[in-house]
Amino acid sequence: MSNPTAAMLVIGDEILSGRTRDSNMYHLAGELTRRGIDFREARVVADDHGAIVEAVQALAARWDHVFTSGGIGPTHDDITAEAVAAAFGLPIDVRDDARAILQAHYDRQGLELNEARLRMARIPEGATLIDNPISAAPGFTLENVHVMAGVPTIFEAMVASVLPTLVGGAPLLSQTLTVERGEGDVAALLEEIASAYPDLSVGSYPFIQGGVHGVRVVVRGTDKAQVDAAVTRLAGMLEA
Repeated sequence: MSNPTAAMLVIGDEILSGRTRDSNMYHLAGELTRRGIDFREARVVADDHGAIVEAVQALAARWDHVFTSGGIGPTHDDITAEAVAAAFGLPIDVRDDARAILQAHYDRQGLELNEARLRMARIPEGATLIDNPISAAPGFTLENVHVMAGVPTIFEAMVASVLPTLVGGAPLLSQTLTVERGEGDVAALLEEIASAYPDLSVGSYPFIQGGVHGVRVVVRGTDKAQVDAAVTRLAGMLEA
């Protein structure tokens, strides 16, 4: 059986404007690879209700899991929870269990659970909470969509909470060959290897270091014997 699949939806004007550099996609990709869940697509959308609804519906219909980041804080532009609820045609309101988590958190800090902070307890009907050990405000899972904060430390903690609950597959293995030749010199060899091993992914990543042009060839797959065989064969072809 093939591995489960996943996509990511990054939400935020600050990402699209270049003000904030996204690191959550990089983190999620590594964690999914180790879990044996194939990361197949990523999108970035603005803090726009309609854009979020459209992207959630499209991704949720196509892939087994969708991970979102951003837009679940206490301010007016944090609209992800409402948009995800709308994508599934479900109501959203302050939920008692989420409110209790926030109340305990702010009581410990001697702070008021005001109306702005209470926004973070708004959860779509039927969703399951995602634990947030960093700042308490929970994310949530609704059907196959996992809604998480955009702050990297919180996002990473939420990913750690969710992944053990998901069924994974065979972890993706990879080996890298560094070749000091241009892509044009090795393209035919790479095509031959890709044809000989259709279950593997053969990627070519050029670089220039110290004025020398080269290529890092990365062979990926879930079958270690095939990956080893493909790399060994390619190495022999390059030497010849």
